[in-house]
Amino acid sequence: MLYSDKVMDHFANPRNVGEIEDADGIGEVGNAKCGDIMKMYIKVDNGVISDVKFKTFGCGAAVATSSIATEMIMGKTIDEALKLTNKAVVEALEGLPPQKLHCSVLAEQAMKSAISDYYQRQGIDPKPIVGEIGECEACH
Repeated sequence: MLYSDKVMDHFANPRNVGEIEDADGIGEVGNAKCGDIMKMYIKVDNGVISDVKFKTFGCGAAVATSSIATEMIMGKTIDEALKLTNKAVVEALEGLPPQKLHCSVLAEQAMKSAISDYYQRQGIDPKPIVGEIGECEACH
């Protein structure tokens, strides 16, 4: 299985690792059965994501997708962040092996889950933005 230099860089030197003590939103997605669990924390100031951190338990691709997703939403408005797709994450990493594409879906869902949590804490009732998480191919 070949990974791009960008994937290897984000795996070896992940950005924004950790947690935010007083986070405005926390999202956790994953499946203990396949081993990839992502937790994302966001801090929001005036509708803009001012800080984002993550903790990921999983393979190198899961760490890399989490890392680049945090970079992609930092400094963005909530609406801009909600437009982030797993496809954009894969493109930013210059590709992922087919059996690792589910990791990019988890990164998108973790971010959207954190925003959903932020909305709930603010008393905003958003349209549902987090889909059901299916099983990854590795589980089958």
